[in-house]
Amino acid sequence: MPHIVTDNCSSCRFTDCVSVCPVNCFHGDAGRLYIDPDLCIDCGACIPKCPVGAIVEDIDILGSPLIDLNAEKAASLPVIMTKQSPLPGADKRREELMAEGLV
Repeated sequence: MPHIVTDNCSSCRFTDCVSVCPVNCFHGDAGRLYIDPDLCIDCGACIPKCPVGAIVEDIDILGSPLIDLNAEKAASLPVIMTKQSPLPGADKRREELMAEGLV
């Protein structure tokens, strides 16, 4: 089962996860990351690296539109292979997610 990037990634775009991905399955736009489900080998290395808990197994969210969104966006966006700076306001967003119990 491949992993999926959830909406927790929106407006923060921490890229700690890409530095441990052995198959370079992360793609990104200006606001968040996506995982290519055809490349993901389900190793799980990315999960503990995400500071906002944005990465889950697709089996945990079966039926979610996020599964199709990741596949669609990954197909048309560039691969992100190295850690980049998070978006401005990312730390504040992480604090908000933590306060809401989403991390």
